[in-house]
Amino acid sequence: MEIVYVYIKKRSEFGKQCNFSDRQAELNIDIAPNPELAEQFVERNPVDTGIQCSTSMSEHEANTERFEMETRGVNHIEGGWPKDVNPLELEQTIRFRKKVEKDESYINAITQLGSIMEHCIKQNNAIDIYQEYFDDEDPVEVTEEAPSAKTINVFRDPQEIKRPATHLSWHPDGNRKLAVAYSCLDFQRAPEGMSHDSYIWDLENPNRPEIVLKPSSPLVTLEYNPKDSHVLLGGCYNGQIACWDTRKGSLVAELSTIEFSHRDPVYGTIWLQSKTGTECFSASTDGQVMWWDIRKMSEPTEVVIMDITKKEQLENALGAISLEFESTLPTKFMVGTEQGIVISCNRKAKTSAEKIVCTFAGHHGPIYALQRNPFYPKNFLTVGDWTARIWSEDSRESSIMWTKYHMAYLTDGAWSPVRPAVFFTTKMDGTLDIWDFVFKHCDPALSLKDNGGFIACGSKLGTATLLEVSHGLCTLQRNEKNIASSIFERETRREKILEARHREMRLKEKGKAEGKDDDLREEETAVNLEELVAKAEEEFFNVIFAELKKRETEALKKSKPVGASSRGLGGWVGARAPAFCLLADLLGDLEQVAFPGGLHLSIWQVGGIPPFLQRNPVFKRTSGSLRIGGMLSASWNPLPTPTGSLNMRVPTE
Repeated sequence: MEIVYVYIKKRSEFGKQCNFSDRQAELNIDIAPNPELAEQFVERNPVDTGIQCSTSMSEHEANTERFEMETRGVNHIEGGWPKDVNPLELEQTIRFRKKVEKDESYINAITQLGSIMEHCIKQNNAIDIYQEYFDDEDPVEVTEEAPSAKTINVFRDPQEIKRPATHLSWHPDGNRKLAVAYSCLDFQRAPEGMSHDSYIWDLENPNRPEIVLKPSSPLVTLEYNPKDSHVLLGGCYNGQIACWDTRKGSLVAELSTIEFSHRDPVYGTIWLQSKTGTECFSASTDGQVMWWDIRKMSEPTEVVIMDITKKEQLENALGAISLEFESTLPTKFMVGTEQGIVISCNRKAKTSAEKIVCTFAGHHGPIYALQRNPFYPKNFLTVGDWTARIWSEDSRESSIMWTKYHMAYLTDGAWSPVRPAVFFTTKMDGTLDIWDFVFKHCDPALSLKDNGGFIACGSKLGTATLLEVSHGLCTLQRNEKNIASSIFERETRREKILEARHREMRLKEKGKAEGKDDDLREEETAVNLEELVAKAEEEFFNVIFAELKKRETEALKKSKPVGASSRGLGGWVGARAPAFCLLADLLGDLEQVAFPGGLHLSIWQVGGIPPFLQRNPVFKRTSGSLRIGGMLSASWNPLPTPTGSLNMRVPTE
């Protein structure tokens, strides 16, 4: 870094008039050569001398004459009618107008006044060359240049014992200044004699800080008041909250009492949206979030314990590391904890337990950064352990997007204020990663080692580096808002589907675990039922077969002729009596029929017997002998005849 010196000149010395006059030359001093002095010099040969050959130019500034503009209005009241014309009578006024319009003097007057009026209208419609006419148009798509960044300035800790830069805050008015908090966070390892000072730097002067802030304890965090750029809020290492007014000097203007302050270092402070602009809240690893009013810093106005069990017990509270508050959502704030859980809270809740609304768990370690997307506030960024994650308030069980696991620990992160798809992360190895998930998801668009349009990065060595990123990374791309919104919605829907599936699987596993004994009892009951059904069927069929044997014996006692041949016999037999009676008559006839070898007669009962018994022929006769064959027919279909009788098919094979 080159050493820069600022030359200062008073305003009264600018433009001082020079008066010249002719006068005789005067000899003011005459120094004779001294040979002894010549011995102290060495002759230089050859001699190189630079000569400026370009034309000398000068620059002058002049103020042009100010052109003052004035706006005047004229109220026109209808009048000037002759006495014989009543202006309230429409017919009289129309008649008078037609008369006047035919007058030559009226026509000449209108012609002269028309040119003057036209000149005034043209003046009123003159084009403003400085006016932006295309503010509402979509931005022009930037050229596909490679993402890049360059170092603008480096602000080094002026102390001999270097301290890590723990927090940075931009000046709210044009980002002309940068407030940097310096503190050593290694417990009981701070070197002896280490300074407690923090600084406000002017971006144009990196050699010397503009203002030195002198706290009673090293500052861990430092924030500008967005409503009053002269006021800063700081969180100290000893748990106190300090407030500065730069108009009053370097000393603390307001300081909280140690008895009502945090018990651990204050890792997060943030200003609230309020009418007075004096309200803020702080967070610490002691598990408390405190509300403050800088006009009364003796004690906090309210304290919320980060106990997600909602028992309001400090020993169960989760340590708070980071805070998030969005002015468009004035009733909500979020807290990032040491345990990797994000707690969403409601400011307007009545009790401390009701203030904790829901939680988002996804990190394995402390959440060092927590910020909502400036374009889509329901989506927020968290940075912790080895990843950065993007969440949606609609999906609480898991994040919708995340980066890969890095080899180095992530230390901080932030959204781009001008592009909804760009965010920044820093790692423990000194790398700054710039992510553009419209461009690619897996890897950062740009990674810088040891190094809006400007980025400020603090390092462990106490240096704050100001970087200027390329035009493509700080200019809104065409349709980028729609693309980013569609990506967020798509990933949210995907996570909801996965959550529903995961919930269903957990319920099934829970049901299996709880109903294991019930299943065993159901299996035993099912086995017993099957045995009972089999036994009942066996008993039922035994009764049927006994009845059939009985009917067969009775049928053999009777005989009636029936026609038969060796080729085959078949036909429908009608019966008005029950099927069993018909079988007895047929069997008596079939006793007298002689069948050739290999032929048999089957009688199929079609109706009158339940369908689960209809599987095989009722009776079967083969080679002249009659026997009972198995079970009943496989098809049960009562076929009503025109007379309403039951029909049977008697085939012979």
